[in-house]
Amino acid sequence: MIDVSVFIVDDDASVREALAWLLRSRRLPSQVFDSADAFWQMVEGGWEPAQACCLLLDVRMPGLSGLALFERLIERGLHQTMPVIFLTGHGDVPTAVDAVKRGAFDFCEKPFSDNALVDRIEQALVQSASFVQARREVAQLRQRLGELTERERDVMRLVVDGLPNKRIADQLEISVRTVEVHRARVFDKMEVKSAVELANLLRHLQGG
Repeated sequence: MIDVSVFIVDDDASVREALAWLLRSRRLPSQVFDSADAFWQMVEGGWEPAQACCLLLDVRMPGLSGLALFERLIERGLHQTMPVIFLTGHGDVPTAVDAVKRGAFDFCEKPFSDNALVDRIEQALVQSASFVQARREVAQLRQRLGELTERERDVMRLVVDGLPNKRIADQLEISVRTVEVHRARVFDKMEVKSAVELANLLRHLQGG
């Protein structure tokens, strides 16, 4: 698959073709889907955003509606890493506004202004890049955490609690020298230089 920046989901072939052409003219790679069901099948197949991207999503379509797809993306936590811009007819504007309140990035009423739409797409991609990077950092942090031994985890928890080596040794019934060795290994594996930095990393992990 090419590196896709924009996914287009609309049951109207003329709309899909016009949007794909517009994006090509702005050097934004896109991939089109003729239904929300088809896009959801890709997500169900294990796809997740690995780079900045956004979704242009029609509100009303046969089968799975754009709104129903959006709800599923919220449940997967994908609406931030892949911001959703709804494409709406005039009668769907109130619905689209409500979707924005639920976390959609924006909506664009048909017929849309090319420049205004591309501006919002580019802004959505900036947001996406930030969230994709944050998710990548959390994944890397979880991997580093998974490389700690059980004893290293014990020491880490007490270090983060602010206990000095002597108290950690007493609590775990090991020597101070052993605590020092485990502490050094924890710092090395977690790629930090202080207990404060370690605590900040773990807070970041909880937040992610």
